[in-house]
Amino acid sequence: MGFDIENYVKDQAKNNVILFYKGNVDSDVINHVLDTVEDKMAEANEQAKLRKKVYNVLVESLQNLYHHVDKVPDDFEDQSSDKYGLLVVQKVDSGYKIITGNFVHADNVEKLEEKIKRINRSSHEEIKELYKFILNHQRISAKGGGGLGLVDIARKTGNKLDYSFKEYNNKYSFFYLNILVDEEAEPKPELNT
Repeated sequence: MGFDIENYVKDQAKNNVILFYKGNVDSDVINHVLDTVEDKMAEANEQAKLRKKVYNVLVESLQNLYHHVDKVPDDFEDQSSDKYGLLVVQKVDSGYKIITGNFVHADNVEKLEEKIKRINRSSHEEIKELYKFILNHQRISAKGGGGLGLVDIARKTGNKLDYSFKEYNNKYSFFYLNILVDEEAEPKPELNT
């Protein structure tokens, strides 16, 4: 058996966690999570613009979990979940972090990592163009997505996608996506290096 998924996430998000969820991701869970986070941000008197941004990115993150999770490994403790996912929403100084996690079959890791690297290499303008291109030319995959989710998250946040793959066993890795949704209205300028 691989590493301890829950403890890894708890170590990543030690303070100001407003929501922690692990288990099956279905439409009821998605609605409950969205309502809970929206209520907690309203209670915290967050600016409407930040609340909307967090909500939109959270919707996209949950849709990614719903559509793109792979089956849980045979030795994973939660065999009852068809679509096992993990979600943490954390308040940070500059806004909110949304951390998602799900199993990815080893055969899919390289393709997913290359997609994220491509997004992270792109300027904000290139991401906007890629978003438009996918929107106009998308084909719905077998899992029900069109490949727009990660691009849309990068477009809406203006931040790079922070991610990691933790090998669970020789057939599966656990994929973490750590998204910063901050108060800045505009994407950060590109650094010339």
